Amino acid sequence: MVTDDFSVLMLSWEFPPRIVGGISSHVNDLSLALAQKGIDVHVVTCDFPGAPEYEEIHGVQVYRFNSYKIPAYSFLSWVLLMNQNMIQRAMEVINAHYGRVDLIHAHDWLVANAAIRLKDFYGKPLVSTMHATEAGRRGGIRSDYQITINEVERRLVNESSKVICCSNYMASQISETFNIPRERICVIRNGVSVSKFDVKIDVQAVRKRYAKPNEKIVVYVGRLVHEKGVHVLIGAAPKVLSVLPNVKFVIVGEGGMREYLLKEAWDFGISHRVFFTGFVDEKMLVSIYKASDVAVFPSLYEPFGITALEAMAAKAPVVVSDTGGLAEIIEHDKTGVKVYPDNSDSVAWGILKVLKDQAFANMIRENAYQNVVRNYDWNKIAEETIEVYRGGIALAPPRPVAKPEVEFPSFKLDSYSEEFRLLLSLYTLGAVDSEHARSAEELSNMLRKKVNEILRLLQKLVDLGYVETSIDRLRRLRYYLTKSGIIKACSLFS
Repeated sequence: MVTDDFSVLMLSWEFPPRIVGGISSHVNDLSLALAQKGIDVHVVTCDFPGAPEYEEIHGVQVYRFNSYKIPAYSFLSWVLLMNQNMIQRAMEVINAHYGRVDLIHAHDWLVANAAIRLKDFYGKPLVSTMHATEAGRRGGIRSDYQITINEVERRLVNESSKVICCSNYMASQISETFNIPRERICVIRNGVSVSKFDVKIDVQAVRKRYAKPNEKIVVYVGRLVHEKGVHVLIGAAPKVLSVLPNVKFVIVGEGGMREYLLKEAWDFGISHRVFFTGFVDEKMLVSIYKASDVAVFPSLYEPFGITALEAMAAKAPVVVSDTGGLAEIIEHDKTGVKVYPDNSDSVAWGILKVLKDQAFANMIRENAYQNVVRNYDWNKIAEETIEVYRGGIALAPPRPVAKPEVEFPSFKLDSYSEEFRLLLSLYTLGAVDSEHARSAEELSNMLRKKVNEILRLLQKLVDLGYVETSIDRLRRLRYYLTKSGIIKACSLFS
């Protein structure tokens, strides 16, 4: 019989103070809630300047590894190499505990290769949480880059005994995209720590920072990327201002669209009405939520919508796109206002509906807060996650517990086949097309093998269709990866 006296190894590429997106806070809050339930939680994650290599946080043991100083050609190659350092650190953790880790929990595709490798090496069950999919983020799969990530996601899902996602919307998307039975997918909604937002602040002092006393504040919190729809909000701003001129728009977050959004605000003639804060710390974020008159989340694609939950916990009235997980969180005209996705007119209508009716704003604000308290508590989420863990452990074949004197083998790159190491080397060097092709001599130097041996392996990969050849201006033969080679290098490195 499975009890709650078990140990979980959690893999995540982000964990506080490293915050890239929503995964960081999710893993932090989940791990703390699990530890409070008596689960032995070990989190292996990337390093961050100033953060210790090891620390214990309220029962959660956090292990960080060097992930910044690896030379990489691209983000995908960095992810591939980051996974190798993650594997090494995770094996040190498992070995130090004599193999007594009962389950591996992977968060998203970025740690897929490490999770699958550890699962296979130690024979442990694997549970994965899919926070989003590449197909959903991009509205389909088109480029080689997207194909690669999609295939890594597919393998992670297929290798997992249980897959967790945060909404019915995501469950359907994962089932359809990767063709897996719906019963293998467990829907566990995201959560929020209401206590973080139950603090007293000087609202007027915060408001003075962004607006005049007679002005309303509309806030957006999130990454400045296309899928979050912040450009739709900028498009709605002139329509709002034409009806209510005394409104300021506060945009909280960073991302690749920042310069585009600044230009849009300037072109619309509203740059003096739009304030870009950049990244803010948790204390300031809570203050901004509490000082706002309405929080807007106009996502085009949203697996869940943790920022909307945060706003609700801070008692800010919310306007959200009627899409994805947001559509499941909000009940229209009861806990918030739903608007059409990718429609600035509709977003403007939703904002004005809240700003023009204070009684309505107060009603949805209070209903939303009570909904968060009842249904999005981390204690409840931890209990549901433990049930998934129990199911995953029950499915695993019994294995003898290693004794303290047993010495576990350490991970070495040399344990991979020669052909695959060559594929990895080509990818790391950026040999992904004829323009960036590499010679056998360059590969020989990298792998410290004789040129004739490299040529033999390259010919084998050419025959398999993973590598192609080209001739440079000096008539030298050079080699680069085909699409199949790129996918193999990224998705099978486990």
